[in-house]
Amino acid sequence: MKTVFHNDQTIIEDVIKRADVCFVGVVTPENTPYVVPMNFGYLNGTIYLHSAPTGRIIDCLDQNANICVTFSIDHELAFQHPEVACSYRMKSKSVVAFGKVHFVEEMEAKREALNIIMRQYSDKEFQYSDPAVRNVKIWVVPVEEIRCKEFGAPHDKYKKPTDKV
Repeated sequence: MKTVFHNDQTIIEDVIKRADVCFVGVVTPENTPYVVPMNFGYLNGTIYLHSAPTGRIIDCLDQNANICVTFSIDHELAFQHPEVACSYRMKSKSVVAFGKVHFVEEMEAKREALNIIMRQYSDKEFQYSDPAVRNVKIWVVPVEEIRCKEFGAPHDKYKKPTDKV
């Protein structure tokens, strides 16, 4: 098994689409990492997140808008030999995206972002009351850089045309 890097946007977006949670990493004002799991939406190279209007992560982003968002799917324990601990590995696919957070304040833009987030989890259409929309912080993260890896891919799954069979 090996690690494969993917640049194909279709594979990258499949990982994001199939994830049910993302992990958001920021830097605190004390210059330490802070990571939280969050629900999300994704559309056309942009990640949408929502949170309470205030809190530790908002304080962090007010100081430094840089963000790292990680998605991970298809977790499966694999091994080459059941008695050799070093042969065990977790198979998975992951995407790591980087960008800068922008907060949305306009009510209709917030509703649109909430719809994008909800489409990650449901095909239903939703209505949002004005008080609910006013009381949510909407984050928009245009992706500036994105990476995708598949861990534990079988060696024969991704042969180059020059590889011998």
